[in-house]
Amino acid sequence: MTRTFGADKSLDEERLVAAAQRGDVNAFNQLVLAYQQMAYNVAYRILSNPDAAMDATQDAFLRGFQGLSRFRGGSFRAWVLRIVTNCSYDQLRYKQRRPSASIDDLVEEEEHSTLLQSDDEAPEDYIERRELSRELQQAMDSLPEDQRLTLILSDIEGLNYQEIAETTLVSLGTVKSRLSRARAKMRDCIRAQRELGATGRRLSDES
Repeated sequence: MTRTFGADKSLDEERLVAAAQRGDVNAFNQLVLAYQQMAYNVAYRILSNPDAAMDATQDAFLRGFQGLSRFRGGSFRAWVLRIVTNCSYDQLRYKQRRPSASIDDLVEEEEHSTLLQSDDEAPEDYIERRELSRELQQAMDSLPEDQRLTLILSDIEGLNYQEIAETTLVSLGTVKSRLSRARAKMRDCIRAQRELGATGRRLSDES
């Protein structure tokens, strides 16, 4: 599985799902190609590790194929993302039971992040963008799990309220409430980070 495919806007999702439910493996593979990038992105945002995110994504599509008979309509991508989310949290729970950290893990994360730099991007712009990305990730990490997932699905992956409700199995009102609280906490966290950074720079200049 690669990480280069995005959703196909012309995808005949309903037809492909029906064919896949009849055992058409090629139809299911087309669904995988359409949604694997989005699935991987959600898993990576939850796990913050490329290999773990890939494992969760692959596991999710395997579970999805095995459980296609349980799909009763609605948004297929919301159904898939619910499975991806469950697989990701399964990995987190496993990691908490078997904690580990190594220099190799840290290097891998740094290499993963450098892939974001464009060849024609000025070094100072890249540094500024990396700093903004770091602030956003720290702020996101500070959110409760339910709010963080809602924010990822809405503001990063672009799902609508109904799809988020189907993915997370909550009401529309709960989705809107979680999203509102998550955005407010993100703003407060980023503001606090920048104020702390400005204070640190002032103290450094005065010393």
